[in-house]
Amino acid sequence: MSQPFVEVQGLTKYFPVGNHRVLKAVDGIHFTVQKGETLGLVGESGCGKTTAGRTVIRLYEPTSGSVMIGGTDVTKLSRSGLKAFRRKMQMIFQDPYASLNPRMTVLDIIGEALDIHGLAKSRAERKYRVEQLLELVGLSAEHASRYPHEFSGGQRQRIGITRALAVEPEFIVCDEPISALDVSIQAQIVNLLTDLQKKMGLTYLFVAHDLAMVKYVSDRIAVMYLGQIVELARSEDLYDRPQHPYTQALLSSIPIPDPETEAKKERIILQGEIPNPMNPPSGCPFRTRCPHASVRCALEAPAFREVRPGHWAACHLHE
Repeated sequence: MSQPFVEVQGLTKYFPVGNHRVLKAVDGIHFTVQKGETLGLVGESGCGKTTAGRTVIRLYEPTSGSVMIGGTDVTKLSRSGLKAFRRKMQMIFQDPYASLNPRMTVLDIIGEALDIHGLAKSRAERKYRVEQLLELVGLSAEHASRYPHEFSGGQRQRIGITRALAVEPEFIVCDEPISALDVSIQAQIVNLLTDLQKKMGLTYLFVAHDLAMVKYVSDRIAVMYLGQIVELARSEDLYDRPQHPYTQALLSSIPIPDPETEAKKERIILQGEIPNPMNPPSGCPFRTRCPHASVRCALEAPAFREVRPGHWAACHLHE
């Protein structure tokens, strides 16, 4: 296999919360993404998905670990080096209502990125490039003179996508880009992202809650729980043969659009509450809710190992 385009090793992000305590939002994760691939990142709310995505592109400064993107260690870049490198990596934010400046026109929102990196030599070229980008995502050149409040949620998210594409990046973190949108619009945005990936050779880290949508979008999927990746596999393999008890519980919660099949389906109900990330359980982080937990799970954290070719999981059941 060729050298991965994105390689994350031992990435951690801890937030100090006072009284010498820390919140372990991301706790030593490892993954790779090949050029042109989409890696889905799924898990419950509060598991650290968004923090992981932001830390990978250094919107948050990592506590430790390394992030190689295109052969460059992002964690070691200076401030000026990081500014130049941001052309290669961008982010599409979750909330299209909050991520756009209401006081700026669409022309200035998208043009700001061109100005920062000096990609337009004149105002006329800047306007032309913005209009081209708007048409690329299915909007009209006439929209450039409008303000964000004049658009629907789906249109605003398209503007957010346009802003990310303006600097011609190679790697984009998609932070739940469809969760704030109407169901009818979600498919349009996902299809747009897929088309853009094919046209421009983009590499995605796709953070989401919707497991069915992640399967559709992603080549491989990583499952996060309490700041750690507990399973990683090709999307079909993960859905057909999940190896970690947490993944099995997540997949059992996906509704099936057939009343008879849905009625017969056996759902795995997890007991207990999600542990506090400031005081995580000893050993395996999932042991307090796992139906297969043993004494060993409390004493020893399971290694993240390859249980089948291309299929990784962190569980003592597979040792």
